[in-house]
Amino acid sequence: MDPRQIRMRYLKSDFIIDLTAALPLPQILGASWYLASIGRQHSGLERCTEEFERIPPCNLKFLDCSSIETGNLERQYWLNMTKVLTSCAKNDDSDFKFGIFAEAFTSEVASSRFFEKYLYCLWWGLRNLSSYGQNLGTSTYLGETTFCIVLCISGLILFAQIIGNMQTYLSSMTVKLEEWRIKKRDTEEWMRHRQLPEDLQERVRRFEQYKWLTTRGVNEEEILKSLPHDLRREIQRHLCLNLVRRVPFFAQMDDQLLDAICERLVSSLSTKGSYIVREGDPVNEMLFIIRGQMESSTTNGGRSGFYNSITLRPGDFCGEELLTWALVPNSSLNLPCSTRTVKTLTEVEAFALQAEDLKFVANQFKRLHSMKLQHAFSDEQDGAHSDEETGEGTSVDSPAQNLSTTILASRFAANTRRVALQRIAGAQPSSLKMPKLLKPDEPDFSGEV
Repeated sequence: MDPRQIRMRYLKSDFIIDLTAALPLPQILGASWYLASIGRQHSGLERCTEEFERIPPCNLKFLDCSSIETGNLERQYWLNMTKVLTSCAKNDDSDFKFGIFAEAFTSEVASSRFFEKYLYCLWWGLRNLSSYGQNLGTSTYLGETTFCIVLCISGLILFAQIIGNMQTYLSSMTVKLEEWRIKKRDTEEWMRHRQLPEDLQERVRRFEQYKWLTTRGVNEEEILKSLPHDLRREIQRHLCLNLVRRVPFFAQMDDQLLDAICERLVSSLSTKGSYIVREGDPVNEMLFIIRGQMESSTTNGGRSGFYNSITLRPGDFCGEELLTWALVPNSSLNLPCSTRTVKTLTEVEAFALQAEDLKFVANQFKRLHSMKLQHAFSDEQDGAHSDEETGEGTSVDSPAQNLSTTILASRFAANTRRVALQRIAGAQPSSLKMPKLLKPDEPDFSGEV
């Protein structure tokens, strides 16, 4: 495409609107009014000078403040004899009409300091722009009338622009709010039809309310799906990369593997008091917390007198049991069981990584089984061995130790099962073994007649 055609099209269509939105109109109008007031005063003095052209004659330098010399006797004599200043008074329009510019002199704006001039001009612009110049008393001077017309039209355009934007926003919010109300009504009817208990109905209402307050009816997944793949990947990387790298094992991966994981993260919302997973239940997702707090506790499989609890905060994660299940070769198809109970303490917003997505990444990218990652995997096991020596009822410091414990437990179970199978095979009684069958001798038919 031709850049020149693009520029010309922009200048003809949206340039005026963008320029108007970028300009500080109150300051510009106030400054223009002040400069026009000074020019109007100079024009009035020149006009009065022409009407009173007598002896002594008027020199235009007498009206220029920058050229006034102290002790100029000629100018002083002219001031004493002339009627120009009295005929061109700022507060009397009988001889010369200042119109809207008289306020600059009656309010002593011209003789004020710069900061005072700036604030007064800003106030003048805001006041008249918001009222469309309705309180301005104009004269028949062409420039003054034109200035007031421009001021009135600018105020109307800005007001119409604001009203249009507000109408668009309110219309969009009204549509989304109406959709939410319809969905809420359908949900209420469904809960009454199914005769759900009151506590379950209240939990459903709290979740729908929290979801509306968080998303405002915006479907984040639909927005991301409508974007190109590369742009969607960059957005997901920006939102999720730091959270994923908090997992010690994921921190050892390269950018391509991390991008593949980030692309499969989806938003997840949970209300206060919800159980994410219970101890012993299958783990079907990993959660990376964005905001909110969760409690992660364990009784070590119902062990008497044992209780371990930690608080998960933004930046932490749970569901690390899936790492062993997805990354260890020849793992079973059954989902791993959770070693902890995770319950929300507040409303929680998080990113979720489903078990099948993690398994897909593990199968597609064989580099997960590289020497570097296997070394990181063994480091986690060594850390788990040291953690095993801690006493009962103590609290762990971070979710990374949960990962170490999970890896150790799974490896220990696999080794135990393998050793047990070997012992069973070695202890099999010999009587049960099938005897070796010998091939019979070939029959001799030579003696038969």
